[in-house]
Amino acid sequence: MTRYMFSLTVLLAVVWLLFSGMWTYVIILSLGVASVMVTVWLVGRMNLLGRDSEIFHMLPAALRYWPWLIGQIVLANLQVAGRILKGRDSIDPRIARIRIQQRTHVGRAIMANSITLTPGTVTLKVTEEDIEYYALTPDLVEDLEAGEMNRRARQFEEQLS
Repeated sequence: MTRYMFSLTVLLAVVWLLFSGMWTYVIILSLGVASVMVTVWLVGRMNLLGRDSEIFHMLPAALRYWPWLIGQIVLANLQVAGRILKGRDSIDPRIARIRIQQRTHVGRAIMANSITLTPGTVTLKVTEEDIEYYALTPDLVEDLEAGEMNRRARQFEEQLS
């Protein structure tokens, strides 16, 4: 438990320092330290600390998954932008459901967030068997049904264990 608290503290402190850029003002720095401490205390109190919450063990798998996901985000951006430029008639929104292969909460969260991060799609509901999502065009539904995102998210999940 202490190891997880330490790694979470280090991660939150680094992120806070990078995003705030306030390294010289004592009052702001002390407020940052206090916010990190309160956050770690709350996470510990809610019993959310454990291997699933430790970021450092996820890093190697994430570094393999994120470049692919960023590529999908760029491709979907271009696809959605093209549809918007073509006009209203080229957009055919729908709600669809995809069966997922992920077995853990973390795996399902990875898949659901990957869908939502991809432009033109938004996750609406996650169950143990499937994900319901909104898609701007039928092409986006076809892309998800092809299964590549599902397969890669499953590989990411397996590498976390």
